[in-house]
Amino acid sequence: MNKPSQVVILCGGLGTRLRPHTEYLPKPMIQCNGKPFLLYLLQQMSNQGLRNFVLLTGYLGKNIEIFFGDGSQWGWSIRYSKGSIDWDTGKRIWEARLQLDKNFILLYSDNFVPFSLDKVFALHEKNQTSLTLTVSPKSPGNVSVDKSGVVKKYDNNRSDQILDFVEIGYMIVDKNKTLQFYESQDCSFSSVIEKMVSLSEVSALVQHDNYHSISDPKRWKIAEKYLNFKKIILVDRDGVINKKAKRGEYISNWSQFKWISDTRFAMKILAQKGFKFIVISNQAGIARGMVDLNELENIHINMKNELLNDGIEILDIYVCPHHWNEDCFCRKPNPGMLFEASKDWLLRLDKTLFIGDDHRDCKASYNAGCKSILVGKSSEMDKLLEYEKPICTNIRLTECVSNILDFFNLNNTNDNN
Repeated sequence: MNKPSQVVILCGGLGTRLRPHTEYLPKPMIQCNGKPFLLYLLQQMSNQGLRNFVLLTGYLGKNIEIFFGDGSQWGWSIRYSKGSIDWDTGKRIWEARLQLDKNFILLYSDNFVPFSLDKVFALHEKNQTSLTLTVSPKSPGNVSVDKSGVVKKYDNNRSDQILDFVEIGYMIVDKNKTLQFYESQDCSFSSVIEKMVSLSEVSALVQHDNYHSISDPKRWKIAEKYLNFKKIILVDRDGVINKKAKRGEYISNWSQFKWISDTRFAMKILAQKGFKFIVISNQAGIARGMVDLNELENIHINMKNELLNDGIEILDIYVCPHHWNEDCFCRKPNPGMLFEASKDWLLRLDKTLFIGDDHRDCKASYNAGCKSILVGKSSEMDKLLEYEKPICTNIRLTECVSNILDFFNLNNTNDNN
């Protein structure tokens, strides 16, 4: 089975909860930071190498067509399936079926979450289901998923309190198999999914990062802040900002904290260009009784103050205090601390960098959906799979500054979002 190369987006809704903003504007064209929300979705897919789109329009669909045209100005191919405003989602897909590839990606036009085609496709191939959704933890939700990633229950009314995930789109669809589950052409696609779930034909990839939506005014404004370009870099502490303690030991007080001068200088250069930093650090010494929490707090206060003297602002510090045997979700290479930072600071992780000195930092970056830079021994690269590798590796962070600036595309502000 080949990866899908076509993206289909449901764009026909009335957007009643966004009135009066949608009285003359279709919901997907709601502005976020001066550009339509739909443009963010198309650019997100384009960044994954997907440039073939079919937009299923309805309410005020002409506005979408006028703005995007055939997509050629962005290097895309955009086609339209135009329908009545009273068509349900299932009918829009049915009526567009002749334009759809055998396998395609289906999106809703009001949700946004970091997306990895490789991860969703890997699950789709493994389970050999007709449909593979992306879901996010939420209670009450409308989905339950077993350990293998197969959806066991789907209830779009959310009447069952035990359902702890919500379906957010970003799905891979086997067209021919899925259309066989239609009992009527005029239906909600949710009813089709529900029937498919009853026959174990749906899988779901759990996306632990927060998803954002423009479905109502409050969430729209949060989504706008989330999508706004940010000069924030995630950075490991030990081995990047300061010299590591000997193996099996920890930096337990401020007198043991020794700066890595090259990193401090690189951070100063980046700070002068407007960047701020968030520290992400494993500190198993706390669980082992070798680091006192009050001393750790004192280390971080002094570290932040000294960096601030150089104009370097540390916005936040996230610490995993657990032992490596506890199998917690926050200890790197698990991505929990990165997701926590994303939630607190509305970080779009696929537009964020994490700087670390250890292969686990690179793995945590991949698991969270962001990119990494390795400031450490090249032997760490041997412990990484190809798709986990950083965009740059060097023993000196100053040698990576140009790569960081290239990643944030600062010379082309129109594409920063």
